Amino acid sequence: MEFQSRTQAIQISGIRKFSELVSQYPNALSLTIGQPHLPTPEHIRIAAQRAIGEGDTGYTPNRGTLALREAAATYYRRLIGIDYDPATEMLVTVGATHALDIAMRTLLQPGDEVIIPAPAYPGYEGIVKLLGAEVVYVDTRQDGLLLTEDALRQAITPRTRMVILASPVNPTGVVYPRERLQALAEVLADTKVWVISDEIYCELQFAGSPTSISLLPGMRDRTIVIHGLSKSHSMTGWRIGFAFAPANVSAEMAKVVQYGVSCASSVSQRAALAALREGADDARPMRELYQHNRDVVVALFAAMDIPLVRPDGAFYAFPALADALGDTSEHIAHRLLAEAGVAVVPGDAFSPFGEGYVRLSYACDPDVLREALRRIEAFVAHAGRA
Repeated sequence: MEFQSRTQAIQISGIRKFSELVSQYPNALSLTIGQPHLPTPEHIRIAAQRAIGEGDTGYTPNRGTLALREAAATYYRRLIGIDYDPATEMLVTVGATHALDIAMRTLLQPGDEVIIPAPAYPGYEGIVKLLGAEVVYVDTRQDGLLLTEDALRQAITPRTRMVILASPVNPTGVVYPRERLQALAEVLADTKVWVISDEIYCELQFAGSPTSISLLPGMRDRTIVIHGLSKSHSMTGWRIGFAFAPANVSAEMAKVVQYGVSCASSVSQRAALAALREGADDARPMRELYQHNRDVVVALFAAMDIPLVRPDGAFYAFPALADALGDTSEHIAHRLLAEAGVAVVPGDAFSPFGEGYVRLSYACDPDVLREALRRIEAFVAHAGRA
């Protein structure tokens, strides 16, 4: 049976492979999937129940309800400090991944190049390849896991259409300071390169205020901001994302929404409206807990003398565990699961430049995290150094 060649060129991500593999180990502790461990706040769940009770279960406008778009625009302005017109410059999407997908579908042509600092979230590569464009990974391992202006300049070619910047970054948790974003914006100033700014984790930044490259001179009109409520309000299963973009781009993206999904769930949109109107501080308890968990993780890997760039946001750590033990990421992850009962994600799931690392999520109860780290420490002590 013949299948579309572009679907055959992509694979299920290593994140999903290992999260599913853990089910075969009943006593294993999973540090794989990137979602908050706390439940969706009660006021949001009540709003969804109310929507169902009132029969608010039909189609909404393709862009999402105007009430939700207005609330999202207000929320984002308070968070970042930039205005978007809710009528013409934003869309409600079926999660942030959907927002990424429609943004790329709108802007990319087959053969275009997309610059992605690596290690990187594997979802970017999958969408790019499905559209017949080409991924250009830029290795950040020698630069604190952040893209530098020199590396960006060297990666740009006449075929470059887009660069994807995430902050905080999945899988590393590193955060782009404003000064670095300014330097990158200056490189892009004389080009026609678009930016996708993936800000899904920005409320989980541990120090300082979140910022965006869209705030910088000349960048608003060439940036599509990706946001959503999955991480900030523990709403991964509700599938509500937002795309903020110039009006002409937003209008094209709305066509893709119409023919792809029609609209996001009306019930989820009502829940999201409550999240934005009544839950501006819903992320705070998670942020404080995950910062504590981050400190515990950083301290352990420092004690084991295993290299780890300190994450400043999200809920991931990306230690060079496989390198330290002289093994591959894939093999170490399998051994760690089989021998220690801890599931992590191999670093090579995040591009070839993730080889030698593993990603662990510390979005879990502190007691669970401590036990998982105890097992990792015992595993490292037993495995020894290569």
